[in-house]
Amino acid sequence: MADVAARAGVSRALVSIVFRGRAGASQETRERVLRVADEIGYRPDSAARLLARGRSRTLGVMFTVHQAFHTDLIEGIYPEAERLGYDVLLSAAAQGRSEAKAVEALLSHRCEALILLGPDAEAAYLDELGQRAVTVSVGRREPRARVDFVHSAEAKGARQAMDHLVELGHRRIVHLDGGRGPGSAERRRAYRAAMRRHGLESEVRVIPGAHTEQSGIDTGLLLLAERDRGLPLPTAVLAGNDRSAMGLLMSLTRAGVDVPRDLSVVGYDDSHLSHLMPIGLTTVRQDALLMAEHAVRFAVERLENPELEPREAVLDPKLVVRGTSGPPPHIAATGGPSPDA
Repeated sequence: MADVAARAGVSRALVSIVFRGRAGASQETRERVLRVADEIGYRPDSAARLLARGRSRTLGVMFTVHQAFHTDLIEGIYPEAERLGYDVLLSAAAQGRSEAKAVEALLSHRCEALILLGPDAEAAYLDELGQRAVTVSVGRREPRARVDFVHSAEAKGARQAMDHLVELGHRRIVHLDGGRGPGSAERRRAYRAAMRRHGLESEVRVIPGAHTEQSGIDTGLLLLAERDRGLPLPTAVLAGNDRSAMGLLMSLTRAGVDVPRDLSVVGYDDSHLSHLMPIGLTTVRQDALLMAEHAVRFAVERLENPELEPREAVLDPKLVVRGTSGPPPHIAATGGPSPDA
């Protein structure tokens, strides 16, 4: 600012008035100061000004690399934060970089609030974060931690997917589990409950997995190996998320399995990748934009009113039927159920 003042022939105080948009400088002086600032490449450091006042007005977002749904959430977080006058700082958890490291980096950059996308942290750690900074967990609910939660009604979404498959005529429905991934426990319970409700308890099968493409590929290879030993393929798979569903599709289609004629696949999330495939993925949509907006608003409202108690937003999911689900082979071939179906 001193450099701008010297070159423009005015006082540093007047430069400060111009940059803050306050009254006290003529239009001619204002234009000259801004022109000089532009010529020498000076930009006001808004972060420094805020920190001088004890505020950063920055929301720290922890996400996981390669999780397509996290990308969709981030796209919704930016405009809502900007609308409310906040900046966003991202920090990624990745192979070799833990969630804790990603979070500590955000806190070290003086982020006022944390928005954690699909955290895998223990309840005690989440609760500790909630005491250090305003914290919102998106996609994962952990009632023992005093933080805000934003998630979809996982059981309702899995139930919609299961009802869809059963109505198509499927009985041998397998669930590719999401392991410790956000929402996995609820989706797993909902799968088992739906199978019982439809009288298919004897057909229940949960294959351990994770929210990764490799998990889906491995499951596909497992099912193909079983088929080669004379065991029947399931007629449908409810995958833990879209990534594992896509991995499953890759391994099955490479082996000549026709989806959905031979086997139907349903994912979960409706990430942007789910409709970029040659055959669109039937999946359960979580409204990423609405979840992002809730997360940002929860964080900002708690920052503006520290007395607010932690809150929870539960959003309705919606089944999106595309090309990877259809009737099981015996119905597709005959146009109706087999006598023993």
